[in-house]
Amino acid sequence: MSKLEAFILGIIQGLTEFLPISSTGHLYLGRHLFGLDDAGIFLDTMLHVGTLLAVLVVYKNEIFQILKNPFGKLSMLLIIGTTPAVIVGFLFSDLFNSISKTGITIGWEFLITGLILWFADSIKNGRKKMEAISYGDALFIGTFQAAAIFPAISRSGLTIAAGLFRKLDRETAAYFSFLLSIPAIAGGIVLQFAEMAAGHVEAISLESLFIATLASALFGYMAVVYMINFLKRKSLKIFAVYVWILGFSILILQMTGTF
Repeated sequence: MSKLEAFILGIIQGLTEFLPISSTGHLYLGRHLFGLDDAGIFLDTMLHVGTLLAVLVVYKNEIFQILKNPFGKLSMLLIIGTTPAVIVGFLFSDLFNSISKTGITIGWEFLITGLILWFADSIKNGRKKMEAISYGDALFIGTFQAAAIFPAISRSGLTIAAGLFRKLDRETAAYFSFLLSIPAIAGGIVLQFAEMAAGHVEAISLESLFIATLASALFGYMAVVYMINFLKRKSLKIFAVYVWILGFSILILQMTGTF
């Protein structure tokens, strides 16, 4: 993997982790384009470390609040919201790993993401702010997050959509979605490190890993800030159209045997 490829993959991870268009699906496409299908888990882990650092910087005040009051409402909302993904991941990890490696379903998954984004954007705007989010809201949003274990189903897209379904205002839906990404990304990193400890690791230069991680962190930070402001005044439908075009293109390429 060249330094330029590492930089581009870092940009892809950073932007698509928080834009509602699926980071895992785009990383699969990026690696496939560069002939890096075997780049593997070490690269993925460091890319996710980058996006975790980005969201921790944005939410540093909330992290301090959780550390000061680990049994407060905010902590409980995150625990409840994360639980469905933990259960689904534990029960179906082998299935989802095999799907992620083949990429056979990602075209359809991009289309599904687009449908959910379009429908969520079409409902009447809610008014719930962060302080009004209930444990039921957190569980509902977390259940949508669990569905994003499929590679091209966008985690941020589904959790933002779920927030809109629960009548959160648009800014709060994005805000809580990204806050909920912290335990999700951190948990994924822990699992990836466990796999590496078991010997499932590939050789990649430290320079390339550093570049990929740094790019992921920088562009992830920009994506978080951008999306929170974007949803105050603009529609998710532009992202729905984008993933529809991408999904249909992948399906056509798969049918013609060129992908």
